[in-house]
Amino acid sequence: MMNNLHLQTVQKWYPNAKTTEDTINKLLDVIENKLGLKPNLLMHADSMCCDDVNAIQYPPRAYEMLGPFHMGGLNGYPFAGITGMNAFAHHVPEDGAVVVFYAPHIGITKDGTIGEIHRIGQSENSACCGAAKGALGKLLNNQIEAGNITDLDYQMNTIEQIFLKQEERIRSAENQIFEATEVMYEAINERIETLVSKANYPCKYVILIGAIFINGDKDMGSFCSYKRFDYIDLETRKTTSLMSEFL
Repeated sequence: MMNNLHLQTVQKWYPNAKTTEDTINKLLDVIENKLGLKPNLLMHADSMCCDDVNAIQYPPRAYEMLGPFHMGGLNGYPFAGITGMNAFAHHVPEDGAVVVFYAPHIGITKDGTIGEIHRIGQSENSACCGAAKGALGKLLNNQIEAGNITDLDYQMNTIEQIFLKQEERIRSAENQIFEATEVMYEAINERIETLVSKANYPCKYVILIGAIFINGDKDMGSFCSYKRFDYIDLETRKTTSLMSEFL
């Protein structure tokens, strides 16, 4: 009953969200039913934030696939780039598929507060995603300089520039951290598409899953809201959506 209450809280923000456990179970079922591939033929890469909460809440069943190869840095942007994409692409079984899961993350507390979680061993809530909230704060305080990307804080500066390009949209949003996370998803999705187009895959399929990864409080677990579930047949180059089967 408690899990259902938590899911209902999350679904007020993300109506199609499911528990992470349910999403990975359904994901693997759909791939096996539609493509005939079991987890040991799937080379898994993720582009998720390096926040420790994502490691804590990572779905155990994902480890049935090969990997994961971690492409993401702060807030899930694929900072590993084309070198990273090509590296894990050449680890895939020839009769299998590459599975790329990418998602910015955001916290939602038990009481429905978005952009925060209550972490293990802490007495107060903390930001989630901290990088996104930090960049948002700088945006709202006019502290981001266009084109300013430094060696010392390259990843954070990149997020700041992504937000700056969508400043009006974020400022005018009803909930700014929600909207900033949507902006981040779109930037990640665009970059993943570019990287996929430039990589070579010695296998049958490339499977792309784009989502929002939702962290809950320490005793809530995590949730996931899928935005995209496509596979590319590398022989025909045809892209097919599996979202209807997943949902």
